[in-house]
Amino acid sequence: DLHSFPTRRSSDLEIKKELPEKFVNDIYCSLSKKQIVLYNAILDEIFFDIENAKGIQRKGIILKILTALKQTCNHPAQFLDIKNPKISESGKMELLVDILQNILDAGEKVIIFTQYVEMGKIIQELISKKFKEEVLFLHGSQTLKEKTKIIDTFQEDENYKIFVATLKTGGTGLNLTAAQNVIHYDLWWNPAVENQATDRVHRIGQENDVMVYRFITKGTLEEAIDEISKHKIDLASRSISSDETFITEMSNEELKSVLALRL
Repeated sequence: DLHSFPTRRSSDLEIKKELPEKFVNDIYCSLSKKQIVLYNAILDEIFFDIENAKGIQRKGIILKILTALKQTCNHPAQFLDIKNPKISESGKMELLVDILQNILDAGEKVIIFTQYVEMGKIIQELISKKFKEEVLFLHGSQTLKEKTKIIDTFQEDENYKIFVATLKTGGTGLNLTAAQNVIHYDLWWNPAVENQATDRVHRIGQENDVMVYRFITKGTLEEAIDEISKHKIDLASRSISSDETFITEMSNEELKSVLALRL
């Protein structure tokens, strides 16, 4: 009998009442000189390709450029696949260091989400070196046993303050309530995916208010796309899908205006 179940709505409200607050902050950073040069070089090269392509081939080129630009905003070493990256080469990485310093000074724990395994590795490498402490990293190619050990260590061991996870691996089903801070190092196109990841921390069992930091690189496609997805601005009367495909439908002119650097 369906009527014997409490309605979902009332139980949702009860959960909401029990949970502490969640504060979402958009944090803007600038590109380093190296990032600016790389960003513009990628744009120049690809626009030539786009103007000479059609249909599915054009779509493929656009998706490739979106990934290349997002990787460049993250850290040039992610796109160029350079060994021995430096913090100073990326405005976003410098911002991460500043925010982590404050979180560690407060004795709190933090989860950092990224879409890319390669970026997770760069964060783990640079941050553990900078703060001289072990950084946990959860990603898809680990066994269930390895994942469980990493999560339990973070939840139970006071000595582990920083946890990096790829969005797909850390997005659902996990309980990471030991953290009070969530950093989205690179933004997903779909706010629902981002919120799902945040809810690994802001969920039953969380006893503290949760601070969420969304990193956005000023003047880049990250800022343009964040504005589009926030306001669901209807670009030339096209509705926005939950992923990046809506960008592949744009004309060359529209694309240029969304992707171009506005410094």
